[in-house]
Amino acid sequence: MKTWRKSTITMKTGILICVVMAAFTTGSLAQEKSSDGPQALRDGVGAKTMRFDNMHQVRFIELFLACKDPKTGKMVAPCYNTMFTSKGSPESKNTAPQKQVEGLDLEKIAKEQGVLKVSLNGPKIWLPDWIEVAVGNEIEYNGIKLGWCAQLDLPEKGGIEGSPYEPMKIARTSKWGWNKGTKTMLLDDPEGNTWILKGYQLGLHSKQTYDEFLASGKSNFKKLPKGWKVRIITLTKDVIEIPETGVATIMTDEMFNVWDKCGPGMTNYIP
Repeated sequence: MKTWRKSTITMKTGILICVVMAAFTTGSLAQEKSSDGPQALRDGVGAKTMRFDNMHQVRFIELFLACKDPKTGKMVAPCYNTMFTSKGSPESKNTAPQKQVEGLDLEKIAKEQGVLKVSLNGPKIWLPDWIEVAVGNEIEYNGIKLGWCAQLDLPEKGGIEGSPYEPMKIARTSKWGWNKGTKTMLLDDPEGNTWILKGYQLGLHSKQTYDEFLASGKSNFKKLPKGWKVRIITLTKDVIEIPETGVATIMTDEMFNVWDKCGPGMTNYIP
């Protein structure tokens, strides 16, 4: 099995998925392979919308391939997700087995792909029950398949980092939903906004399962801002999220879990 690099083990990444907390640098770890840039920039061409059901509590990872788009000169990061492939989700709901994830060599992948840096998001637990998303070409490393599902625009310096509990915007054309009867966690902020948990952060060395996280409730949060409240509910009707403007509002918490804002323009109702 390939050696897992220390810098990767200690990296705390969370996502925006759809959203990620991943550090990118403009220092060159690899040379671009052609004047058109790396293949990753073209993996979304012709992407087809696919629907994936029975997704609640699927374990996944994402890889973000940071590179410069030669057409615009801007830094971007094509995103690849283990949930969105021709293999689909296995009966075990584990699309990112621990040993295979630990065996990923991110620097080697960056060199092979001709990108500046590859960053890992997760492992995470996906919480919506279904999703419709445009899926492009697939890549495979250490026996793990990942499908192209998005491309993020990056700042020239720094990374796609957000402070815990601070809202962020992300372009999104995909849509997903939580089914009636699904148990979920919500955050209510002092401004009257409600946030639904979309991605639970396991990380490489998880300390608790998602079910244990739910059972612990508010005690999980050590830095929850004043006036914020935690709710755990069983949904009495479906929650459907379709950002009307093509832009979603999301945030991460202190544990790198990912939350999506509910309400007008985002979801069909506020749970």
